[in-house]
Amino acid sequence: MTWKPHATVAVIVEDDQGRFLLVEELSNGKVVFNQPAGHIEEDERIMDAVRRETLEETGWEIEPTYFLGVYTYTAPANGVTYYRFCYAAKAIRHVTTELDAGIIAPHWLTLQEVRDLGSKLRSPLVLQCIEDYRNGRQFPLDVVIDGQT
Repeated sequence: MTWKPHATVAVIVEDDQGRFLLVEELSNGKVVFNQPAGHIEEDERIMDAVRRETLEETGWEIEPTYFLGVYTYTAPANGVTYYRFCYAAKAIRHVTTELDAGIIAPHWLTLQEVRDLGSKLRSPLVLQCIEDYRNGRQFPLDVVIDGQT
């Protein structure tokens, strides 16, 4: 079997009330919570994936503000290794209620509400990314070279 890692994006969006935008979704028959996140499509720029996934899963247009880091996670359920490019962004406007298949609803949750979800979080990276964001971890957007020259 050939090892094939998965490249994904995730987005931390905090509103002016200190709540975080999370997505309630179905994954392998279970209801879980995650940041707006998903796979980078073939030939897609990472920043385009950040905007697209957030819009498709939440209905919100966002503007990325900085890069948090690349997080690695191997899912115990399937053994797949995911490389998560995580970004912080600000919400611009809510533009649609039409969401991707599998998405139940977007939610604005406080940090404590996210912590209280515990095993309902899609992976430990959901809380780790929020904690890193709250601890001031940030890098310029151009730290990841994204696109053709």
